[in-house]
Amino acid sequence: MGQALRALVLLAVIAWGALALHFELPGSMLVVDSVIAAWVLVGLAALLAPLWKHRHRRASSALRVLFALTLIAVVSWWQSLEPSNDRDWAPDVARQLSVEREGDRVRLHNVRDFEWQTPNTATTRWETREYDLSQLDSVDMVVSYWMGPAIAHTLVTFGFADGRHLTFSVEIRRERDEAFSISGGFFKQFELNLIAADENDILRLRSNVRGEDVYLYRVGLSPQARRELFVAYLDEAERLRRTPEFYNTLTSNCTTIVFDMVDRIVAGLPRDIRLILSGYLPEYVYEIGGLDTSHPLAFLRNRGYINPRAQQIPYNAGSEAFSRAIRDGVPAADGEILHASSP
Repeated sequence: MGQALRALVLLAVIAWGALALHFELPGSMLVVDSVIAAWVLVGLAALLAPLWKHRHRRASSALRVLFALTLIAVVSWWQSLEPSNDRDWAPDVARQLSVEREGDRVRLHNVRDFEWQTPNTATTRWETREYDLSQLDSVDMVVSYWMGPAIAHTLVTFGFADGRHLTFSVEIRRERDEAFSISGGFFKQFELNLIAADENDILRLRSNVRGEDVYLYRVGLSPQARRELFVAYLDEAERLRRTPEFYNTLTSNCTTIVFDMVDRIVAGLPRDIRLILSGYLPEYVYEIGGLDTSHPLAFLRNRGYINPRAQQIPYNAGSEAFSRAIRDGVPAADGEILHASSP
């Protein structure tokens, strides 16, 4: 049993090292593949060393020492990798949200309002917008399915009394030549970015251009909790501007970061596997009373499916027309269900 456990641990370490080198080691493909091959050969030699006959004991020990030294080198290199805000970014994540506050008034710089022609091409537009937090009157959760029922992207959108909406989305910050990779997200391939965007950009991109299945749910939050959550997003944006951070597919992603913000505002929220399997997040929010529980969840899901309505609204109809259309027939939450914790 001891030998079997040792073998499993070594295999896991070898696999981790090979993937880390694959995703992050700079250099040509030939150089990277050569380093990975050398790492795997040294690891497998150390794995098989105990099986050697007695007369090869000295060579066996030497191989294990060599692997230990190689492992130290790989881990030291891995620990030296630092996130950065200074790279050649893809256009849709090229800028970071910046904030000015004065009482209830907030001025947001670099709000995205792109007009998308294809999933990869758009007319770019970054705007400065002002909002009055005293006019904040709704919070909606948007879940966009792009890879099966268990995997979805989570967005949160805030509505104001004047009919405007602003959506926040925690996203990977890709470099210009990069594409999203779930496995790469475990290996420091991407930084984090917090995008603030017009719904006519960020939701239309998913429902109309990419063809993802997008669902909108009205969330019951007290006025205080709504305000605190909006401010928490602003604080998170400022934090990422000061201190860049790597995206992590499991621990630091579009759902877990939002949960951490809400958890600081609303007391007693349970941890749940659905915070990782974000496709099932609506069931979790429904069970804790954050949605309209006077209707079955299937009813809310059916009414909240925005694609047919979104696809009927042309881009030039404007942001407010798009926002009204996607909410048509979507029930509001049961009043102000989730309240901010007492100071």
